[in-house]
Amino acid sequence: MFADNTASQFFAVLVFVFYFAIMGVPILWLWLAFTIWSIWNAINDPLMGVISDKTHSKWGRRKPWIVIGIIPLCIILILLWTPPSDSLLSTFIYFIIIVMVFDAAFTMFSLNQTALFPEMYLDLKERAKANNIIQIFSIFALVFASILPSFFIPVYRDPQYKTNYIIAGAFIAIVVGIAALIFILFGIKERIEFSKDSERAPSFFSSIKTSLGNKSFLRFVIANFMVFYVFGMLPTLNALYASFVLGVDSSLMQSLLLGLTFISAAIFMFLWRFLSVRWGVKKGHIIAMITLIICLIPFMFITTFQQAIYAYLLAGVGLSGVLFFRAVTIATVIDEDELKTGIRREGVYYGTNALITRLSTIAMFASISLVFINIGWAEYNPVGTTSQTILGLRLLFFVFPAIAMCLGILAMSGFSINKAKHQQIKEEINKLHDKKREKISV
Repeated sequence: MFADNTASQFFAVLVFVFYFAIMGVPILWLWLAFTIWSIWNAINDPLMGVISDKTHSKWGRRKPWIVIGIIPLCIILILLWTPPSDSLLSTFIYFIIIVMVFDAAFTMFSLNQTALFPEMYLDLKERAKANNIIQIFSIFALVFASILPSFFIPVYRDPQYKTNYIIAGAFIAIVVGIAALIFILFGIKERIEFSKDSERAPSFFSSIKTSLGNKSFLRFVIANFMVFYVFGMLPTLNALYASFVLGVDSSLMQSLLLGLTFISAAIFMFLWRFLSVRWGVKKGHIIAMITLIICLIPFMFITTFQQAIYAYLLAGVGLSGVLFFRAVTIATVIDEDELKTGIRREGVYYGTNALITRLSTIAMFASISLVFINIGWAEYNPVGTTSQTILGLRLLFFVFPAIAMCLGILAMSGFSINKAKHQQIKEEINKLHDKKREKISV
């Protein structure tokens, strides 16, 4: 997850401000570009999931695709920041193409490494313990990818630092490559009892239909859509919020504020691990989303850097909860599915999950476009900042995420796998795995 989150967070923190403030692409053009990209994501991720589930090789189902994806991913982390600047149209077309290629490579790596989690760790206590470690490393990556670029780019929204983005991208690419190599060499353990499941993996359309017909999964994926909406909104707008609401222009100070959120999230991850075992995934997930709403309230009122320190630290408490529970909840859904079908289909569930959650980008940029157009920012204009601009950024940091979390809570309230049912699933699935091992040994 360190390589995964370093790449994705570096993209999330910088790509919008680079193409909006540095390259001058109008907000509606960017919304269209991100919409096209999201539709591509909606096809790319589940397709990769089905291909992965059907893969049978001496290296396993997931490892070959992880290896194939990492080199192009590292190259594209540099190419993201090299658009032609002869016209807005050429910049716009380049942006669409490069983000689609980025996602194809990222999906090969990310989807397959995350699909290993429910296979490698099979019960809730084991998953809670492993997920605690995984999410802490994820958060370290988020902190690293949020702060590191500021050492190369003094002011994120200043066009004179355009080439600095390329240097930052090259450094991040090296770090991602090294972290991925360590993971490939030492972190992949595919279980032998699932090695034959590829032979019975369903087709692409059958997989999508089956997964979306799973009521538990459908409830989870709606809630996760809302989580991704919020999780995308905050880093995407952080530089603009810090500049115009807090009066903080230094990229280092902006990055440190975002880093404080993730450091706080790492500290509180231990609490959510304890609560997951005590409450189960359904109750814990709902409480985490309620907590996030409460923790984002200060962003409607803070005005200084000092106040922001406390607000960003508090936001980490809620973010750590939703980050923790999204991993253990989908793993529980996959267990339930294996009992019904007899095969593990992590690839298709993670792929279909990505199909839905990636579309949150459309909703996120639709929200940003709606607000920016109404505050006079259809095109980036720092000189034209008004009280309306500040209010718009505040709404995007609190009101819109709060509405999304309320919808997520509503979805999870109908989630059918409570703590008692999960314990029953665990007992039955252990018996199923014993039978699978016996067949393979014979």
